[in-house]
Amino acid sequence: MASTSELACIYSALILHGDEVTVTEDKLNVLIKTAGGTIEPFWPNLLAKALANIDINSLICNVGAGSSAPAAAAVVSTTAPGAAEEKKEEKKQEESEESDDDMDFGLFD
Repeated sequence: MASTSELACIYSALILHGDEVTVTEDKLNVLIKTAGGTIEPFWPNLLAKALANIDINSLICNVGAGSSAPAAAAVVSTTAPGAAEEKKEEKKQEESEESDDDMDFGLFD
């Protein structure tokens, strides 16, 4: 679940976007302070950087669309190059572990 600070920044970003104003750290801080909110200081900077190169309209429209959402693509592009290979190896190891049949019992035995 999102923290109060995170939600305040997200709602502020949506308000700025709705008014067709560029989302920046300073504008997020001003809007939150004007509303009487207090937040951890790193949230506005983090959110402003995350939304810098993302089309917010498509992000809003693709909520729940799975891996086609731009935010998911942004997260995937920032992972380490070898991370995907390591995950594949881990999955192979998990699959090669003993199954229920190898342990002489099944679901209905």
